[in-house]
Amino acid sequence: MGNAKGDATRDRIEAELTTPLTVLGLDVEAVELTPAGKRRVLRVAVDKDGGVTLDDVAEATREVSRVLDDSDVMGEQPYLLEVTSRGVDRPLTLPRHWRRNAGRLVRVQLVEGGQLTGRIGTSDETGVELVVDGETHRVELADVAKALVQVEFNRKDEDEDD
Repeated sequence: MGNAKGDATRDRIEAELTTPLTVLGLDVEAVELTPAGKRRVLRVAVDKDGGVTLDDVAEATREVSRVLDDSDVMGEQPYLLEVTSRGVDRPLTLPRHWRRNAGRLVRVQLVEGGQLTGRIGTSDETGVELVVDGETHRVELADVAKALVQVEFNRKDEDEDD
């Protein structure tokens, strides 16, 4: 829903879910409300340090359902609820996204043009260290236009034995 009413509804849903999910140790990463025929689909993406388990998603689903049942935010129109983990296809936009993806390969498009592909090292509230071709580069988050984790197949972990 790209209209003002839809955006306001989505923002209100997110506001109502943030505190109860924080109590469960989860962050609300995205709330999407899209029309699907005579009903709507409400997708809530959650995340936490160390990643989200299936049990976390199940617990979050129960809590989201409870909050929405106790609220009038969804109105009378039927909806389908989907609670998911953040997923690798979502851009890294907040400092916690960088922290949670330490060690992963990321492609970064810079605001001033150009791009870097490297492994995420340490990060803080304002920037991240990327290891590119064996060299560490500090990148300020304000200089990042877009950053996506790259899916790696057959990557050997450094602590894995042959």
